[in-house]
Amino acid sequence: MQYTLITSNVVEVTKQAGDFIRQQRKVFSPDKIEYKGLNDLVSYVDKTAEEMIVAGLEKILPEAGFITEEKTKIKLGERFNWIIDPLDGTTNFIHGLPVFSVSIALKEYDELVVGVVYEVNQDECFYASKDTPAYLNGREIKVSDNATISASLLATGFPYYDFSKQAAYINLFTELMKSAHGLRRLGSAAVDLAYTACGRFDAFYEYNLNAWDVAAGILIVRQAGGDVVNYKGGNEVMETRELLATNGKITGELLTYIHKYFK
Repeated sequence: MQYTLITSNVVEVTKQAGDFIRQQRKVFSPDKIEYKGLNDLVSYVDKTAEEMIVAGLEKILPEAGFITEEKTKIKLGERFNWIIDPLDGTTNFIHGLPVFSVSIALKEYDELVVGVVYEVNQDECFYASKDTPAYLNGREIKVSDNATISASLLATGFPYYDFSKQAAYINLFTELMKSAHGLRRLGSAAVDLAYTACGRFDAFYEYNLNAWDVAAGILIVRQAGGDVVNYKGGNEVMETRELLATNGKITGELLTYIHKYFK
């Protein structure tokens, strides 16, 4: 299987969806907002972008199935499955905050083999396949070299509908706030992972994420030389919905902090 060729084709599909999203942001009206659940927003932009992506990907691998956030296509493949978030950062998009992205991954059986994250506003496309390094707009990227949390910039995400672990999260957040250069919350897990892969962040952590939020970014971080583990240090991230992505040098130190609050 030529994963690099598949990746280049996926990049084109991703950018086409990104162009549509960028144009819609100029004319988007708040009265087009729909609610899937508490603080869980969606619009015609998400749905139309997903339909565009599905149509493009079907031409690349007709036999593949789809795991999509907006469920415009429901089909599981035996060998291949695309994992798609057509607009990661919908709340940012709706409010005009310029941090949102398109995220597409390909899973072969249980292995991630292609990942593409396109940050729409900066026109930055991050991508990797299982056989290649990670890239940003054609340039190879690597995770950072910072060896301590005290020298690091960290990213996280805030819970917005499942508050069952809120107290533990706030306590962890407070401790890391005192220990690192800073903490950032951008509102797009796919972008957080991409920025970790290229060294802008030294680590990113969040819980209760869906596969479509993180699948592409997980592969990109790993191919850039980083670690992506769950809160126990295992590789089962999408299954546990606990994610810690790092440059590989501060993984152990961060897990020590996390273990104080997440058992």
